[in-house]
Amino acid sequence: MERRFNITGFCNPQKHYMVMLDDRLRKIKETYVDNGDYFVINRGRQYGKTTTLKALAKYLEEDYIVFSLDFQKFATASFENEAAFSKAFVQKLSIALRNLKSENMEKAMELLSGLKANDLNISMMELFDCLSNICGISPRPVVLMIDEVDSASNNQVFIDFLAQLRGFYLEREDVPIFHSVILAGVYDIKNLKLKLRPETEHLYNSPWNIAADFDIDMSFSSAQIMSMLEEYEEDYHTGMSTAKMAEEIYQYTSGYPVLVSAICKFIDEKTQKAWSGAGVEEAVKKILTDHSPLFESMIRHLAEYPFMKQMFQAILFQGKEFSYNPDTKEINLSHMFGYAVNRSGKVQIANRIFEMRLYNYFLSEDELSSGIGTLAQRDKNYFIRDGRLDMDMTLKKFVEYFTDIYSGNDDRFIEKHGRKIFLMFLRPIINGTGNYYIEAQTRDARRTDVIVDYLGEQFIVELKIWYGDEYNKRGEAQLSEYLDYYRKDRGYMLSFNFNRNKKTGLREIRTGGKTIVEAVV
Repeated sequence: MERRFNITGFCNPQKHYMVMLDDRLRKIKETYVDNGDYFVINRGRQYGKTTTLKALAKYLEEDYIVFSLDFQKFATASFENEAAFSKAFVQKLSIALRNLKSENMEKAMELLSGLKANDLNISMMELFDCLSNICGISPRPVVLMIDEVDSASNNQVFIDFLAQLRGFYLEREDVPIFHSVILAGVYDIKNLKLKLRPETEHLYNSPWNIAADFDIDMSFSSAQIMSMLEEYEEDYHTGMSTAKMAEEIYQYTSGYPVLVSAICKFIDEKTQKAWSGAGVEEAVKKILTDHSPLFESMIRHLAEYPFMKQMFQAILFQGKEFSYNPDTKEINLSHMFGYAVNRSGKVQIANRIFEMRLYNYFLSEDELSSGIGTLAQRDKNYFIRDGRLDMDMTLKKFVEYFTDIYSGNDDRFIEKHGRKIFLMFLRPIINGTGNYYIEAQTRDARRTDVIVDYLGEQFIVELKIWYGDEYNKRGEAQLSEYLDYYRKDRGYMLSFNFNRNKKTGLREIRTGGKTIVEAVV
């Protein structure tokens, strides 16, 4: 069977091209499991949690007995009360034991069968007494893994289950119980809205305070992506530069597992482009318009948590900085969902694809009421000539339209919304053919660099707030250096100038051997 790239369900190295997990599994075993830790692997959707658990179960089987369960396979009725839960747990564990390749577990099956044969309701205590007996007779330490613990959230029975785990954990020097417990899901257990305490307390209290912090990076590095591509190249001999392709993919995804696989799958199966930068760009364009569970969750969470939405808008359009504070609910949730990361103590969008998807979503919300976007769509033929984007004309028309529509607004409005207005103007011009993204390292309250890619041709546009001639000259020098990095001789600068005596329009500047077209509004 030919291997392929996979974006649904867990990955199997016999069927799928995937990043090798050996280093990750070794770290989890040595750092957490061998030390007897109870911990939670909580990462965003489609981050490789299930794949990691399945690989880890196999990796541990020489030294441990591993009980692997999935709460998603429990019926909703299984969480109605402790008897229903205990019965379902026994049934699922019996199946797991039958599939377990381990010696001397017949007695464990007898213990479980004894519980199942009992017509009376099984209490949570009886369940844990049985589990303790099983751990006591096991030939090796027992590790319990439970995937999709989110399925049991907001549920008192699950609270009771965690409380029992905690109680036995605290007594494990005297009473046999699991050597290590691993729970996996999107939510950190401490953040589940569990019905254990009064409304004002339950968000901050959990019976899972015994858990060790799980601090292993589950994203893919450029080197890991390259190793996956090298396996593909051994099979297909495309002639690609695996190092260059891996770096291209990493620049868009920051190693978010499902996005990495989605780009590779599209290039392999759907595009006519070779394994090249153009192929990556075409794949990204497709991902940005796909309906996927990952992005559906993102949009739903933005609606559920308005502050998260406001924070992302302020970061993207105004260059505002937010200190990373895990005690702030929405910041913590954005990190937990995988949409944002902590970089140098600041909240940043996790990867370029998320940024682009968020830009498109926020701009679409205002598109119908955007006069400047309507004009750009109407006059699109002005800007596309012989299949090429005319950026000089694009900026010239933007200055005209902006002056006509927004000149009556105050400085504060322009400073807050100017960059968003430009992107609303740009989007219908390149939509469906080109892409644009923002260079995160240049995005702040004063400056933002937009990289526009249209049919393989790149344009560097610096958007900046006017803070005087001296600051402007420094900006020109910075843009010149940036053009060197991109090996471009021509760049663009859009200045939002609040000087009442300003001269609007376009002018060309020569600096550092480069030509800069500056548009002033």
